[in-house]
Amino acid sequence: MTVPSTKATAMSTSRRDFLKTSVLASSLLFVPKFLHALDRQGLSSLRDANGRRLVVVQLGGGNDGLNTVIPYRDDLYYRARPTLGIRARSGILPLDKDLGFNPAMTRLKNLYDQGQVAVLNSVGYPNPDRSHFRAMDIWQSGSAADQYVTTGWLGRYLDSSCATCPRPYNGLEVDDTLSLAMKGNARKGLALRSPEKFNQLTQNRFLAQVTGQAGPAGGSELDYLYKTLAETASSADYLYQTAKVYKSAVTYPNTEFGRNLKTTAELINSGVDSRVFYVSLTGFDTHVRQQEQQGKLLGDLSEGLGSFVEDLRKSGELDNTLVLVFSEFGRRVGQNASNGTDHGTANNVLLLGGGLRRQGILNDAPDLLNLDQGDLKHQLDFRSIYATILHDWLGADDKAILGSHFDRLKGLV
Repeated sequence: MTVPSTKATAMSTSRRDFLKTSVLASSLLFVPKFLHALDRQGLSSLRDANGRRLVVVQLGGGNDGLNTVIPYRDDLYYRARPTLGIRARSGILPLDKDLGFNPAMTRLKNLYDQGQVAVLNSVGYPNPDRSHFRAMDIWQSGSAADQYVTTGWLGRYLDSSCATCPRPYNGLEVDDTLSLAMKGNARKGLALRSPEKFNQLTQNRFLAQVTGQAGPAGGSELDYLYKTLAETASSADYLYQTAKVYKSAVTYPNTEFGRNLKTTAELINSGVDSRVFYVSLTGFDTHVRQQEQQGKLLGDLSEGLGSFVEDLRKSGELDNTLVLVFSEFGRRVGQNASNGTDHGTANNVLLLGGGLRRQGILNDAPDLLNLDQGDLKHQLDFRSIYATILHDWLGADDKAILGSHFDRLKGLV
């Protein structure tokens, strides 16, 4: 039997350790497989953002917009929803144009009264898709219904506006996995639950050993992986050390969504150099007994965002922050036999922030007399909202990012 040489044994051990590290990396990194190397000499911020940032809140499952922003003076609404329709005596929170917030949204109503909320009705796109997965892909990619795109609108923003940025944390998603919206061709965001937990994961001894090495040369995939591991360790350390600067004293809901918003506020208020943040609240697929389930979720949304705005206002960061709240589709106008609603089309979108130049109800209420086979017709293409945010708020080339021209909402931000 041939005895392996000391050199071969060392290489075998090194390879085993490296493979262990690779498995660790693939499970904890929630980042693109191959990122650009960390250029410690050229750290630069996102071009033209002027210190502004965007926080996206995704309502997963298809939130019922008609029971969120309620047309409580429209008899057609109650005819379509004889038991599911929310009556004024239930505590509807009046807005403008005969619309009102769901009774659970008291803190959002307070922000509305302070001029820090804008409501856009009947937002959608032509030929809408009612599949959760496909509809979410369309909203997250910014594509048309007949287009299949593998990058997200925010990922492409990172691509186009951060060509020289070496940091994956210029876009952060407070979650375990990275959404399509945050994936670009060359740049992708970074997903993490908290800076502390993310940093702990990078303290694995094999990872520490590998990231301390130069790695193989030659531009191979193995080289990319070494660089990815080094960049991940550097990012984890930066986020962990920077996030220590600020710990929130504001009370948030004791829910996953509340905790994720608190983490987002702490990252922002600590001065983390990120321009895009992404947070999700799921559970809106309300086919059965909708009122109780949706009311609880909308209460969580309202309380969470109320605390988030309070946090940013106290730190002086609210005027530089814009919050976009969306869901992949609305629900059908009529209730179903299970006292719920089925998948629909157009929906409302909320914008929050101290820098809004237009507030309140920005367009007409949904037209319940002019439906498309029982569904709302969209008044506004969601990509017009994206174009407005990209160009007017983040200072980016909206046409290049979205692949086409969409009319922007004048004077919004």
